[in-house]
Amino acid sequence: MKSLQGHPRLSLLSFLVGLHPISISTFLKRIYFRDDSTRVPLGENKDYINASYIRIVNSGEEYFYIASQGPLPSTTDDFWQMVLENNSNVIVMITREIEGGIIKCHHYWPISMKKPLELKNYRIFLENYQILQYFIIRIFHVVKKSTGSSHFVKHLQFTSWPDHGTPASVDGFIKYVRYVRKSHLTGPMLVHCSAGVGRTGVFLCVDVVFCAIEKNFPFNIKNIVTQMREQRYGMIQTKEQYFFCYKVVLEVLQKILTLD
Repeated sequence: MKSLQGHPRLSLLSFLVGLHPISISTFLKRIYFRDDSTRVPLGENKDYINASYIRIVNSGEEYFYIASQGPLPSTTDDFWQMVLENNSNVIVMITREIEGGIIKCHHYWPISMKKPLELKNYRIFLENYQILQYFIIRIFHVVKKSTGSSHFVKHLQFTSWPDHGTPASVDGFIKYVRYVRKSHLTGPMLVHCSAGVGRTGVFLCVDVVFCAIEKNFPFNIKNIVTQMREQRYGMIQTKEQYFFCYKVVLEVLQKILTLD
């Protein structure tokens, strides 16, 4: 897998801020070093969360995302602050809360439509939801307690990624990515899995390629992955995830040829 292993590694110097004791608590199971120039700042004090701005350029067009670690109990307020400050109307969640008996992501939204989730700085209401075959659609109303300002967010959780490997249904993931793209209106698309690198990287890569295909633009998957890894360490973690990107794109192209 030379094409995957050969992607550039970021310099150690740019990681030093990420190792500061204050930010250690924001990491889940291991530290995924970040390029400080792409880290997402929070508030006037420019505090940080384990998230990176990702800009991918293809055929002269730029695609803008936030790749984030899944919220922890201690970072849930920070996560929602990031959503509001970046005016993101879509949250893309590519993990279940628990997989194989292991906690992958904190449950950072209300369980019931009858009772909001009360956080220190925010109140989250579940306005509506729909459970589909491959993913769940939720509509949240987020209220900032100090100002009363509100923000509506569409939360799209892909539930068909297995504990190990990649999804068995390529079609399911294709439908999911296309629905997310249609739902995106404002701010950077906010994408997370557990650590915010593996499955998140797959989604970003496939989304950029789908946009290129729709506009009949050329694309290069290796180049797209390289751009991501220059901005957030470890984007697309395994050769199986890398191959899955090609598998999804090949399926879409084959369907287009069949229609022609």
